[in-house]
Amino acid sequence: MSEGEEGKVRRSISIRLIRHAESRNNQVYGEARRLFRGGTPEFDLQGWLKYVDDHRCADPGLSDVGRIQAKKLSDYLETHLINQASRPVRFVVSPMQRAIETIVPTLEALNKNKYDNDRNAAPFDVMINGFYFESEGCHLHDKVESGMNAAEINTTLLNPAGVTNASFVGFPKGNEYGWYAHGKGPETRPESEERAAKFYVWMTEYLDQMLSEDKDAIDIFDAGVTLPGEENEKFNDRLAKLTRRRRTVIFVGHGDFMSLVLKRIVAGFGHAVEKEAVPHRSAFVHFNTGITELEYFGNGRFLIMQQNHIPHLSDPDGMCYITGGSMKDGWSYLMPSDGCLDSEVSVAYADEVQPHVHEQTEALRSLYLSSKKPKKCEQDRDDNTMIVVKRGQQVIGCASLNEKTGRLSDVVVKPSARRSQVGRSLIEAVKNHAKASSIDKIVAHPDTVEGKALFEKMGFFAVEDGNNAVEYTNTNESVKMECKL
Repeated sequence: MSEGEEGKVRRSISIRLIRHAESRNNQVYGEARRLFRGGTPEFDLQGWLKYVDDHRCADPGLSDVGRIQAKKLSDYLETHLINQASRPVRFVVSPMQRAIETIVPTLEALNKNKYDNDRNAAPFDVMINGFYFESEGCHLHDKVESGMNAAEINTTLLNPAGVTNASFVGFPKGNEYGWYAHGKGPETRPESEERAAKFYVWMTEYLDQMLSEDKDAIDIFDAGVTLPGEENEKFNDRLAKLTRRRRTVIFVGHGDFMSLVLKRIVAGFGHAVEKEAVPHRSAFVHFNTGITELEYFGNGRFLIMQQNHIPHLSDPDGMCYITGGSMKDGWSYLMPSDGCLDSEVSVAYADEVQPHVHEQTEALRSLYLSSKKPKKCEQDRDDNTMIVVKRGQQVIGCASLNEKTGRLSDVVVKPSARRSQVGRSLIEAVKNHAKASSIDKIVAHPDTVEGKALFEKMGFFAVEDGNNAVEYTNTNESVKMECKL
């Protein structure tokens, strides 16, 4: 921490991302895995597909287990929010039935409690957000269903629980239409990514407006500074009664779509969507009713405090109801098979390389380049053109080419990729770029036997360096090699 940092006040909002409780569809998929031996050599795919097709709903409610999870979540959140959250608690909820049913017991509990001196303040504010539904949308047998509209959600789910002030946003054709009335089929992966980007931008704007509403409000401050009366309070105890209640927003949504949003929260605007065949470079897994806790400091700045936390299911009884967050629950489908990991070559000037690419190339150079590399290979790096080979967002090979001198330097390929064609693709891209830039000769100084052999296969030949002829096949000494174009 730099000098003077400790005493600075930083205004923040307390955030919770919560996955819905177990739905009837979650239950159907679990039953199908058991009945048709999912994940084993005896897996009956056709039987699995027929069972799911016969029992799946487009917009299901909660299973019996899910209702128990929702009640246990309510018991935890009621105490937490009464003791630590200011009024009103903001709830942003998916329009899907299982998400609304998950949070209804909490809303009912808060409605019955008067937990501060301001009896005129509403205990909560509920927003049903039409952008926040699960990936793939609302469909049955690949046919679109529009989902419930605002009146239907109010009548069947919210009003019976005493919620009469809900707002509705993001219903593309208006609140009188179902939240998926715009759908033309099951949502594709690129469409889910696009919607996650839209929701991330909406989310940060929503939170920024909250931060700017009342700049002097104590409930949006988390300064790391103890105020009078707080000396003995346990700030890490989420159920303890605190003097300073926090402005709090709870987002109730879905496992896969929350993962897409969290990737953008972690990477900010540096996130890049990958190829359609490679859906994720990583993902965030949540149990049913799993809670991810964040602090938001404005302008897209988040601290991730806890991820996939289930304190309400941590007792022996609750542990019987933990569902939806193990490898057996199908999360592995997010990881692409090796066959999808095609290599992609890109060329850019060194000062135009994306930050995450620059970081990875520097790490590759530091880890795998020989310490005997000639010092001149380090010169003028900022003037070089960088050639990068990527798989998804992972850099697996890189090289630098000085367009003034034709000097090729910093050639490195990850060890795990060296038996593929990555090295050849990298050098071929260098040669193609050099030709396009009217460079008539490339000069390299490989200093390993493997490197020299690769360059020779790619049309390079050893040349005299000074007055000495070059022998390059059996040594790890640096050798000058050239390729005429």
